Amino acid sequence: MGGQAILEVSNLSAGYGKSQILYELSMSVMRDQLTLVVGPNGSGKSTLAKAIFNLASIFSGEVFFKERNVTKLTPEEKIIIGMRMVPQLSNVFENLTVRENLETIYFAIKSPKKNFEDSLEYVFSIFPILRDKQYEKVRTLSGGERQMVALARALVAKPELIIFDEPTAMLSPVLSNLILNKIREVNESGVAVLLIEQNVKTALRISDYVYVLVSGRKVLEGGSERFINNFSMLEDAFFGKFPGSEFR
Repeated sequence: MGGQAILEVSNLSAGYGKSQILYELSMSVMRDQLTLVVGPNGSGKSTLAKAIFNLASIFSGEVFFKERNVTKLTPEEKIIIGMRMVPQLSNVFENLTVRENLETIYFAIKSPKKNFEDSLEYVFSIFPILRDKQYEKVRTLSGGERQMVALARALVAKPELIIFDEPTAMLSPVLSNLILNKIREVNESGVAVLLIEQNVKTALRISDYVYVLVSGRKVLEGGSERFINNFSMLEDAFFGKFPGSEFR
């Protein structure tokens, strides 16, 4: 893959309670890349995100962030060291304004108030529509604008890694494309991204490297261009037809 890994998942098996969902999964996220995880419903994609953040039961395996073993750190501790996760649901405070949403996460992580305005300008440079709506309650915004607030919340305290769990769920195709392009902008601003997404064809175009999960196991991996040029093989994987080692 090239580059330097900021996140390493090593032989991770995880699930909920006694129910195992992931089986000995290993993967890397490079510092300068947008890494995509795809797979059919029930393949364990969201469980992977939650396990990385210690929100699922980890049965075996380890998670490393910047070469540090963070497997057992709490979600709060992972946020403090530069990791973020944007869940599919409950990712904003709807009764607060856009600005208040950004303030709550920023001041929970960083104390110097003098740097908040600079961080706000950084976020608004990527999401300019939020500048005009910063004093509006989030509940009054459109679905796409709310998702931008969720992305902005993850970004405002300048993390090194963001995990997005199906950020385009329940959005129209036009808004889905807009959000995915914004996520690419986030990556190009210097933040490593792990994107879990069902909108496969569009997500492939903005990603650099891809992992394919089926039934909790990694069945394929490779550069995005290879999947774009051989999309039928990706479709076959979704239906349980796995090629040999072409993408490994």
